This record gives sequence, structure tokens and C-alpha cells, in this order.
Amino acid sequence: MRSSIIALAAASLVATPAFAEDSEASRDPIIVTGQRHNASIEQAPSTHVAVTQEEIARKVNAVSVEDMIKYLPSLVIRKRHIGDNFAPIATRTSGLGASARSLIYADGALLSALIANNNGNGSPRWSLVTPEEIERIDILYGPFSAAYSGNSIGTVVNITTRLPEKLEARATALVNVQQYSLYGTNRTLPTRQFSGSIGDRFGPLSLFGSVTRTIANSQPVSFISIGGTADPAGTTGGYADVSRIGAPIRILGAGGLEHHVQDTWKLKAALDLGAGVSLRYVLGLWTDDTRGTVDTYLRSATGAPSFATANIGTTAGFNSAVYRRDARHLSHAVSLQGDSPRLDWQVIGTSYDYARDRQSNPSTATSGATVNRLPVAFAGGPGTIQRQDGTGWLTLDAKAALHLGPDDAHILSIGGHADRNTLRAATYLASNWLDDATEGALSTTSRGRTRTLALWAQDVIGLAPQLSLTLGARHEWWRAWGGFNQVASGASVIQPERRFSGISPKASLEWRPASQWSARLSLGQAWRLPTVGELYQATSVGVLLTNPNPNLRPERARSAELAIDHHDDRGSVRLSLFNEIIDDALISQTGIVGGTGISATFVQNVDRTRARGVELAIDRRDIVPHFDLQGSVTYADAVTSRNSVFPAAEGKLLPSVPHWKATAVVTWRPSKEFSLTTAARYASRNYATLDNSDSVGNTYQGFYKYFVVDARAQFRVTDQFNFALGVDNLGNRKYFLFHPFPQRSFTAEVNWKL
Repeated sequence: MRSSIIALAAASLVATPAFAEDSEASRDPIIVTGQRHNASIEQAPSTHVAVTQEEIARKVNAVSVEDMIKYLPSLVIRKRHIGDNFAPIATRTSGLGASARSLIYADGALLSALIANNNGNGSPRWSLVTPEEIERIDILYGPFSAAYSGNSIGTVVNITTRLPEKLEARATALVNVQQYSLYGTNRTLPTRQFSGSIGDRFGPLSLFGSVTRTIANSQPVSFISIGGTADPAGTTGGYADVSRIGAPIRILGAGGLEHHVQDTWKLKAALDLGAGVSLRYVLGLWTDDTRGTVDTYLRSATGAPSFATANIGTTAGFNSAVYRRDARHLSHAVSLQGDSPRLDWQVIGTSYDYARDRQSNPSTATSGATVNRLPVAFAGGPGTIQRQDGTGWLTLDAKAALHLGPDDAHILSIGGHADRNTLRAATYLASNWLDDATEGALSTTSRGRTRTLALWAQDVIGLAPQLSLTLGARHEWWRAWGGFNQVASGASVIQPERRFSGISPKASLEWRPASQWSARLSLGQAWRLPTVGELYQATSVGVLLTNPNPNLRPERARSAELAIDHHDDRGSVRLSLFNEIIDDALISQTGIVGGTGISATFVQNVDRTRARGVELAIDRRDIVPHFDLQGSVTYADAVTSRNSVFPAAEGKLLPSVPHWKATAVVTWRPSKEFSLTTAARYASRNYATLDNSDSVGNTYQGFYKYFVVDARAQFRVTDQFNFALGVDNLGNRKYFLFHPFPQRSFTAEVNWKL
């Protein structure tokens, strides 16, 4: 696959912009008012890229918001399928299990689920925004702005949605079809999406409303397997394979074949109060109805489907891959902001609430009264209901920027921040897992809260016409309390309260030797505070309940970047050298529980990790007439430097951070009515484990290299009507990033606007 990297690098060196670098030539004409306002306050001295709605529509088969940034430098979004609720983002130096090292905002409302740091319930709540309402997405790399917490170690994603200036209406219909074939699963998987919006401006008041419905069907999320070379006694039909450590296994069936029905409702209002002051409110409602089922390959001696995963007849392996999810999440954001020649300011409060979030499964017990074997369990029977109702977060930010001196030679920004994250997770026994009304005794629970208060300041000083210095600092006060765990045995623990305070200094020196050139050296320290889920996760070892370490220490990151940028009216070229050291990195690994001498896997502080590398991003328009090309190549050497608990990990690659990542996007625009885009994504071999012991990548739970090519054609019939055809994974690559990823799929969409 080395040739694939070389080909992508060569293509990148010849060409254009599907996406806009932060350059004078590209940013001023396309930044919308809301994003310009935030940028003028924060003055983030970070490497910055952006993608606009026009570019997305032309070049990306975007069914959901996270699709829109999949070709941006160094980013990997683990979207397993359309409708996936768990799509974390990986960055230059952090993998897919480090969701708390990124910040995702939509119109200032936090979508990052900082209740955990994983690729499950810690994944961003992307679904609260739909592609149809996007105006622009801006990406910042690294923790170099004092305006953001230490969760910005990897990246900050600022999503800006539009508000109408006049009467507008839009409608979109989309169909996606995937033909999936692996082992004994062969399925055609259709997806349908419908969205519409309407808005208008009435003097000082702007109103906008939208709704999107997605009905999706997924390929398997998992495979059911047992060790060895034989099927369970009395059955046939399994497939021979090897596990990620090279041991022989039998693949008995596919699990987590999901059917989603999801709705997103948005209401936005903005009121101009005069004198440069405006008030804005955004309401988001997301609902999800998901059914997960299984596809068994086994047959009994009579030819009937069998779900046995052991010779004693248990179906536990299949049971755990059968489930229902039912969710209703609410998001609110209220902001008041003002603009004047010398002072910009904003106050914004946001709320995200898991008003309802439940998942139910048939019981996986192998003995006793709660046995519920498949296929009988499909119709109900004993099981569990897991609830996260009441989980969520609140944020409040106040910030201002004072412009001093001629031509803003001196810009002082200050701000304050407060947030509270609440985890409420409980599992109940149920006499019928398909009926919430049968919910019974509490089985397990984890709950707790964290709170952060912060003050920050940042000063941009013009030292000379070509030289500017940005100095900043952020001071944070953190508290965790209310931690409580209970497990099925009845054992419970009240967790201790935690407190921490720390300061994060920042510095950035930028030199512009000529109008088209700049060089910026940025340094920053950041404290990434433990999430409530990391602190208060329950670990059960036999009848013992313990939290392995309720005193997890914050991650301390020290990051540096040297970015050299050239830009002109046809695009930009950027070369970034980066280095990051994290002390007390919070990573899940195997260790000894307390003083028990018993081994288990849980989140621990790893003494030190180090990541260094280089990123090349090229964004050029009309490299030859009517051809644009955008590309990036990233090399990262991200390893565990010191690990006193698990020395075998030292010197090994960090989980899901490959050495190489690359993208290339080529667009042909023969006329304003038609465009044709081909895009490619590549990542080299990466690993799931800290010691890189998972020697087999292309198997379930393994992490493999991939080279995926996509294509899209857009036709503008009139200014009001266009349609597009696309294909993802054109070469039908079959690969795993722990889970099996989508095979070739086709998309057709029709768009209309008033």
C-alpha cells in the first residue's frame, strides 16, 4: 500500500481546493456573520481549515454532518454506517477511543459528549445537526487557544448553520443502497432520507425551522464467534477464520444488523435589538428508534436455524447482539452578542439533555430463571433495560474582545466558562425485554457529576508590520462529586469527591515576510480533565465491586506546531510540523484492581505518550482549467513513551493512530451546471491494543489499513433544482476498524429550493 500513499501525495502536490485553508485569499468572502463574530473574539492562533455548504454539495456524498469533514487533513470519523449513533473523531495524535480530546460545537452549543472518553457514549451528538442547514464548518488543530478547554488537544469543530435573510424553503430526498457480502451474510441495505426547511425574515426577526427523517439499514456491527475449529455440537455452517491475535476461531453469525428510524427537528430565531446587539435561540430535538438483530450461519441436524454458541446450548453470544434503542435528546442554546468597532462580546448558555435514552436486550444468562434463549427471545421474555435518562450537560460562556490601536494592532480577548456534566446510567431487570412496563429491580448503576469553572485571557500584539505575538492563559477549577456505583451482586460504592485546579499557558509567534507567506510557531499546555464516566465506571470482579482508580489524574498535554503557509488567489499550501507530549494519558488498559491481585481492563493513567509528525495540506483551484484538487498527507509517530503498569506497550503505536493518513479530492467543473468529483482516503495499518499485540488486522476487532475511493456527480438543472449521484467505496474494499465497515454503496439525491 506504500504505492497508494505515493500516488495520493503526488496528486496532492499538483493541485486545488475542495476545502478552504485559513488564508486571506479564501476566508473573507465566505465567512458568515456568526462565525466571523466568534473568530473576532477568540483570535485562535491555530491551524485552521474550513468547508462551506457549496463545496460540500459539490464534492461530498453527505448523508449526515460527520460525512462533511471526512476529507479534511488528518481527521478520521469512525462512522460505521448511516444512522450510526457512535461516530467519534480521530485526529493527528489521538485515536478513536479518545473522544474527549475534541470539541464539537453547532452554533455555540456543545455536541461533544464529555460524559465519557470512548467510541461509545462518549461520541459526539452529530445528529442534532443536519446537512441541509449547514452554512460552514471550521476546524482548529491543537490546544493553542486559551478560549477552549483542554478537550481541544486534538481538534475543535465549529459548525455554523444559516439563518434566512428573506423567505426561503428547501427540500431534499436521498436514497442510499449498500450491497453487503461477508461470510454468510448477503444483504441489500437501503437507506432513505427526507428533509425540508422553511424560513423568513420579518424586519429585525429571523425564523427558521427544519425537519429531517432518516430510515437506515446497516451492515453487521459485530460477528459472533467461538474459539477453535469446530462449530457447536449438533450444528454446521460456521466459517473458519482467525482472531486479531492469530488464534483460530469459528464465525457463527453476524450481529447488530440495525434498522434506524431517526428524526431531527430544529427551530432557530434571531432578533436584532439594534446598536449591534442581537439575541439568538436554537432548539434541537433528536429521536431514535433502533432495532438490532442477528443473522445466524448455523443449522441444526434438521436444517433449522441454530443460535447455539456453546455445546450446552447457550445463545448468549447471539443474545447480546439483539437489542432495541429508544432515544429522545433535546438541545437548547441562547446567546446575546454585540458588535462595535472597538468591542465584540457574547454570552451564550447551552443545555443538552438525554430526556429519554434506553436500550433493552434479552437476557444473556446461561442458567437460572432468567434464561432466555433465541429464537424464543425474539418474541420477548426476560432481559434487561438500560437507561441514561437525565444524562446531559450545561454550559455557560461569556467572552469579549477589545480592539486597540490603529488597524487593530492590539487585540485583548477575555472570557469566563462554566459547565456541568451529569451521568445517570442504570440497568434494570425486566420480565419482558420488549416492554418498558415490565421493568423491575435495579441491577447496576453508575452516576456522578463533574463541574468546571474557567477564566481565560488572550492578547494579540503587533510587534512589527510583519510580526505578531499571541499570549494567552486559561485557569480552570474542576470538581467531581456524587459518584455512586452498584453491580448485580448488590455491592455498592459511594465514590470520593475530587477537586483540581490548573493553568494552561499559550504562546504563538507569527511572521509574515510577504503578503502570500506566513510562518507560525505555536506552543500550548492543556489539562484534559477526567470525564465523569472515566471516574465513576463500575468494575465488577466476582462479587467484588470496586472502582479501579477513583483518583484518576488529569492528562497534561504539551503541544507545539510550526506551520508554514503560502496562499494566493488560487488557494494555499501548508506544511505543519507537530509534537505532543501527554503525561498521565487516560487510556483503557489491563491492570491489577486495587489491592486484590485480580487483573481487569479499565481506564488508567499511562505515564507518558509522545506523538510527533508532519502534515502537508495543499488546496489549489484551477490547477489546470476547470480542475480543482485538494489533498493532504500526514505522517505521525504516536507511541507510548513510558508505562510503568504495562511496560510491553513502551515504544508501540497508540491505539488507532496509524503512521500514515492521506486524502485527495479532484473535481472537474466543465460548466457551472455540472461537476464530477473523485475522492480517496488512505490510512496505514493501525492497532487496537497498547502493546500492538493484535497482529491480524483484517478480522473482527482488528484494525486494518484501507484505501477507499468515492465519486460524486452534481447536476444543476436550474438555480432552484439540482440532483446528484454518488458512490462510496468504489473498489468495494472489505476492511475492519474493530467493526466491519461499509462496502460499496450508491447514493442519489434531489434538492429543491425556493
